Amino acid sequence: MDTQALTENIKLLDTDLIHVHGFFELLVRILINFISIIIIVRFIYYPINKRKDFLFTYILISTVVFLICILLGSVKLQLGFALGLFAVFRIIRYRTTPIPIKEMAYLFVTIGISVINALSSKRISYVELLFANVIIVGVIYGLEKFNFLKHESCKLVNYEKIELIKQEKHNELIADLQDRTGLKINRIEIGKIDFLRDTALISVYYYTDENQVNLTDEQVKFKDDSDDD
Repeated sequence: MDTQALTENIKLLDTDLIHVHGFFELLVRILINFISIIIIVRFIYYPINKRKDFLFTYILISTVVFLICILLGSVKLQLGFALGLFAVFRIIRYRTTPIPIKEMAYLFVTIGISVINALSSKRISYVELLFANVIIVGVIYGLEKFNFLKHESCKLVNYEKIELIKQEKHNELIADLQDRTGLKINRIEIGKIDFLRDTALISVYYYTDENQVNLTDEQVKFKDDSDDD
């Protein structure tokens, strides 16, 4: 038996037990993918967002998607197969718990980078593949590290001091909202006004980076002090 043939291909029951060239290609690609994902989700995403559940999810999904793509890549589905994966995860979208848009972006990145590393053409060298991964990691790091624009968040406040919604008392209204919420308010918008209940729905806008926000509800309801008596 030829020694080179034995090195390249070992069979067991008419099935390849190991294909040395393919096995080492798998190791190189999975190493590139794993390092990129760890850098993105552990050293960029997690220190800022502190979401251990998403950290676990991103690493697990990336690993599974990569293995699915590279092990089924011989089926020649290629682009259609990759797009199908994105469609499936778009339909699922963790319907039990809505995912914030930023977390969805990271989910898209982890799936996308895994598909790239698994299904890239044989004509793409490992240096080119590694460079593509570095570009993606660099862009994410730049966007997270350098705040080119301030992020403005919004809270809906069901406000009961309806006499303060008048234009001439705008400054008093801002001061009262800041005192109650602890937020440094950038601007407000007055929405629905209920004269029967003497309440108004106010959209409070503030810069997230300038505030330590502890309010988790989408709508905050203020009650008059007399209600507690």
